[in-house]
Amino acid sequence: MLGDSISAAYGMSLEEGWVALLADQLEASHPDTVVVNASISGETSGGGLRRLPQLLEQHQPRIVIIELGGNDGLRGYPVNRFRDNLREMAQLSQQAGARVIFLSMEIPPNYGSRYTRLFRESFGVVAEETGSVLGPFMLEGVATEPSLMQADGIHPTVEAQPALLNNVWPTLQSLLDEPAL
Repeated sequence: MLGDSISAAYGMSLEEGWVALLADQLEASHPDTVVVNASISGETSGGGLRRLPQLLEQHQPRIVIIELGGNDGLRGYPVNRFRDNLREMAQLSQQAGARVIFLSMEIPPNYGSRYTRLFRESFGVVAEETGSVLGPFMLEGVATEPSLMQADGIHPTVEAQPALLNNVWPTLQSLLDEPAL
């Protein structure tokens, strides 16, 4: 799991985050599967790309879930460079024998309709180009529910973590039983 604060359980203990809930669920259904959470609050696609080669070598994953982009979008990072970073992360992961899931992210509309649209489309465009799997907007049903968001309006609460897992689970489950690349 290569992500930002959403997957690094910002504002709560790591054990309360959706990635820990995923590890618990996999322990029951796929006991030989180990979940490595390499998420860092504030991480960008560039930072994830810099860290990925060492993570791939160290952990040799079958599946790499990439939940990055929110911080790129909030900083107005150029979409073409953001897409290049996503593309390179997918290619590095696939060369290491892993399947890739991109978890879509959205940014607030105050960044302008063109940038917001291009940013949103980036995940699907890169997933298609690289043969990766496009996962859902993981904050679906959460981001628009104030009671499930922390006071900053950006990060989900502890109570929202099961919903995040439920959003991601069907996509991940479809890859768990497939053979490695």
